[in-house]
Amino acid sequence: MYSEPIDVNKEYALLMDEQDPLAHFRSEFYFIEEGIYLDGNSLGLLSKRAEQSLLKMLESWKALGIDGWTKGENPWFYLSEMLGERMAPLAGAAKEEVIVTGSTTSNLHQLLATFYRPDHGRTKILADELTFPTDIYAIKSQLRYKGYSPDEHLIQVKSTDGMTLNEEEIIAAMKEDVALIILPSVLYRSGQILDMKRLTKEAHERGILIGFDLCHSIGSVPHELSEWGTDFAFWCNYKHLNGGPGSSAALYVNKRHFGTSPGLAGWFGSKKEKQFDMDHELDHAEHAGAFQMGTPHIFSAAPLIGSLDIFAEAGIHAIRQKSLRLTRYMMELISAELTDSGLIIRNPKDDLKRGGHLFLEHPEAARICKALKDRHVIPDFRSPNGIRLAPVALYNSFLDVWNTVQILKDIMKNEEYKKYPNERDVVA
Repeated sequence: MYSEPIDVNKEYALLMDEQDPLAHFRSEFYFIEEGIYLDGNSLGLLSKRAEQSLLKMLESWKALGIDGWTKGENPWFYLSEMLGERMAPLAGAAKEEVIVTGSTTSNLHQLLATFYRPDHGRTKILADELTFPTDIYAIKSQLRYKGYSPDEHLIQVKSTDGMTLNEEEIIAAMKEDVALIILPSVLYRSGQILDMKRLTKEAHERGILIGFDLCHSIGSVPHELSEWGTDFAFWCNYKHLNGGPGSSAALYVNKRHFGTSPGLAGWFGSKKEKQFDMDHELDHAEHAGAFQMGTPHIFSAAPLIGSLDIFAEAGIHAIRQKSLRLTRYMMELISAELTDSGLIIRNPKDDLKRGGHLFLEHPEAARICKALKDRHVIPDFRSPNGIRLAPVALYNSFLDVWNTVQILKDIMKNEEYKKYPNERDVVA
């Protein structure tokens, strides 16, 4: 667990910012109304480099037309592989194990269609009851498609507190009738990190394939997927990786599965040299690129070129260390300054178990979030009573954290939130 003396005075925050080796990256990002943006775990901010890489990609279309597929600074035909190679260090993967393609849900459908192979009594999929709903929708859909009832063949490990998962109970659920496991790396509400290395080892000892949803950890938490032997993973790139709304997602497939035919085949899964042969028999790539389907969304992937430049310079381990310091600092300030507010910190306090955001509970959470927004602090509301706050290492400062807690203190002390309806907006 990270520990350092905490001073609640503003000067301490300023000193921490002066000593922050990542502080200069803040100037790379655009901010909203000069406010404090703490929703980077839902949608990361636009960086100037991401903006430029998108504009350059538009220019390549303007200047090259169809020749942009094979010419220019970043030929479109190879863009998904290039970005996969550059993203691989964030996943702890070999360059050929990662491909930028599709969306989180389409990639999960692809991986389920490929790796869920019910046979010899192994027919069930193991998940949990706290994961993001889209994962469960996809799992149920694939079970039905293969003729199995989700009521009988989907196992969802229960949570005793509604916030966190017990890894012992996950392992206990790895029965001999389980064919596949899908789990989150970081729980989207509470920010709990699961021990992916341990869970992978336990699954493999029982002959079960396992994959992880990295949406809330990629770009915030280091991974070593190849070293751990994880079978596959999938994630979006618009949260901590700042790829923009609707940014092309990514997936990882361990190299031992190379040569496996994609469950959902499409022409961009072809070997590059064979793709335009137009043969009706797919000769798929012998790497993660095999799991692409349709033509890549070039402009939805382009911002990642600039964004990944920043990550390569900053380094994921330095990002993680600052993230931990920011979230711990915020927890300490909340505990010291908001003792009578009714706000309860529900995310793990242990650094080893906490992702990149905090989760606070309060019966008036929706109202509090609206009050924060009117004070130019951008939080994230989670129904029915949750507030997520994500101080992001690349663009949030310790002063942001200090100012946020002071604003929150005012809102609670003066009951400013009471003038707002206690209901979420359409997009929470």
